[in-house]
Amino acid sequence: MIDVLFSEEFKGLAPDYRMLQIEADVVGGATPEALTDEINRFAESMQQVMEIADINRRPGIAATRAAYKRFGKDPNRYRPSQEQMSRRILKQLGLYVVNNLADAGNLLSLKCGCSLGVFDRDKISGTAITLGRGRHDEPYCGIGRGELNVENLPIIRDAIGGIGTPTSDNERTSVDTSTRRILVTVNIYGDADMADADIDAEARRLLSSYCSATNIESRVVRA
Repeated sequence: MIDVLFSEEFKGLAPDYRMLQIEADVVGGATPEALTDEINRFAESMQQVMEIADINRRPGIAATRAAYKRFGKDPNRYRPSQEQMSRRILKQLGLYVVNNLADAGNLLSLKCGCSLGVFDRDKISGTAITLGRGRHDEPYCGIGRGELNVENLPIIRDAIGGIGTPTSDNERTSVDTSTRRILVTVNIYGDADMADADIDAEARRLLSSYCSATNIESRVVRA
């Protein structure tokens, strides 16, 4: 598995952070109807028990928003991705269908309340990823967002530059239908809506069921 490193600045700002790191061989492709149906069922269950005001009280979302504030980023302007998706669901706007890998990650993120990085492992440069703090004018192209201001965001970098933030992953390392090896990072800033072992088990189920995953490896890495 790829090495996970932390800058001293990141460790000081997110001392309770831990990452569930998952790597697997997969078959990227179109999103199967069964996965879309499962996402829709979970969305309906959220709509039955939650209102917009409840979203930021979820443990995983609250912990991520608190981390944003410590890093110096306004979580109301740059919402974590799991919060963005939850708001779309409760506003009955639905989620975008992307591909089986991205959509399996989105469902896991909604369930555990944590942001996920979902990366094409073969597009990552170098032998390690490093968690740090976004710099002023650091170049970063968010998926579906264009140039993203990552200053003061928690950020994951490879040897070239930023590949992931809790707000949006980078286009450069995004998964698509040609992806054959995946890296998933579940970013837990202290609290989550599920136990780590349960997140791991659910990730394995989703990747196996919808992405033909084999050779699945996982571990928890702490700041």
